[in-house]
Amino acid sequence: MLNYKGYRGQIEVDTDAGILFGRVLDIRDVITFKGKTVEEAVQAFQDSIDDYLEFCQERGEEPNKPF
Repeated sequence: MLNYKGYRGQIEVDTDAGILFGRVLDIRDVITFKGKTVEEAVQAFQDSIDDYLEFCQERGEEPNKPF
């Protein structure tokens, strides 16, 4: 389980594609990420959260908070 800025993410393995992929849990919006290594997937998770928060701020919207 990944944790960053109050958000939790889950990583899964796609053996056919040879990647790790995941999604942010417990929010209504859909945020996904992927990487070829654990380090890449963790960084992609953090980048996705940062991008989501920035996107919400630019639109003047309150980001979903985990329930």
